[in-house]
Amino acid sequence: MGADIHDVVILGGGPAGLTAAIYAGRARLDTVVIDRGVPGGQMATTDMVENYPGFPNGVSGVELAGLMSEQAERFGARIEMLEVEGLERDGDLWRVRTSGGPYTARAVIVATGTRPRELGVPGEKEFRGRGISYCATCDGAFFRDKPVVVVGGGDSAVTEAEFLTRFASRVTIIHRRDELRAARSLQERVLQNPKVQVRWSTVVTSFLGGDRLQRVRLRDVKTGAESEMEAEGAFIYVGLLPNTGFLAGVVPLDEEGYLVTDEAMALPVPGLFAAGDVRRKRLRQVATAVSDGAVAAMSAEEYIVGKFGRQPERTK
Repeated sequence: MGADIHDVVILGGGPAGLTAAIYAGRARLDTVVIDRGVPGGQMATTDMVENYPGFPNGVSGVELAGLMSEQAERFGARIEMLEVEGLERDGDLWRVRTSGGPYTARAVIVATGTRPRELGVPGEKEFRGRGISYCATCDGAFFRDKPVVVVGGGDSAVTEAEFLTRFASRVTIIHRRDELRAARSLQERVLQNPKVQVRWSTVVTSFLGGDRLQRVRLRDVKTGAESEMEAEGAFIYVGLLPNTGFLAGVVPLDEEGYLVTDEAMALPVPGLFAAGDVRRKRLRQVATAVSDGAVAAMSAEEYIVGKFGRQPERTK
């Protein structure tokens, strides 16, 4: 921080950022990871990761995040819990503005990931934290023996619906289509669970209650019929938004706000790379984030060597 010049500053401590830190550290780059929370990103809020190679029985997201963090630090990366406030060019270097002061780097890897998309219906903001959640692993235990709904039909929605059956008296999946989009193995398991029911071709139109959420109002998208359902908890999984607001004017974004890289994870600005869910890509999984992070770190090393004409050395 301050006057120090780091080889690489990695923005985001999810699987992409932590993998980049492992590879950068092994390359003897002076590496700092900046993340606003506990490392792991959305992976750390996942109860069980079942499709990451090497863990045939699955592994908890928290455990996998801890292992990756430990490995990154073992290779010399420093992890700082700070909020990223901005990024700007400083000659041939980059200056990262954070809640703890500026960091200067020869290269920056953006791995800030995504955040949950909101439904945008009445009552959502009012009941957020008072019945409405975007993380079942974080908040599921607060709904023991209570009826809850899960909004969405993808992998995240179905996985978290199954997790919630450990606590809730009933879990209702509300999906706007007439079939789920989740992986077939996930669908089969959750649909066989007696605690789970599905409202097909249905959307939430509002959330209702007093001090806390009590009911959800629904509409059948085929018939237009409206109804209400008792629900003391609602978990929303209807998509993601990239965390790229701080990059406005720094680098081009696509129409949805994602970063567009080449195969080397390079952005169209020298010394700037991206990895993980923040990129425009087809599949957003832990495995693909890890791949991105490894490529981004190696590309950053090549850039530093080529630009500064020397093998990177630690500056501290």
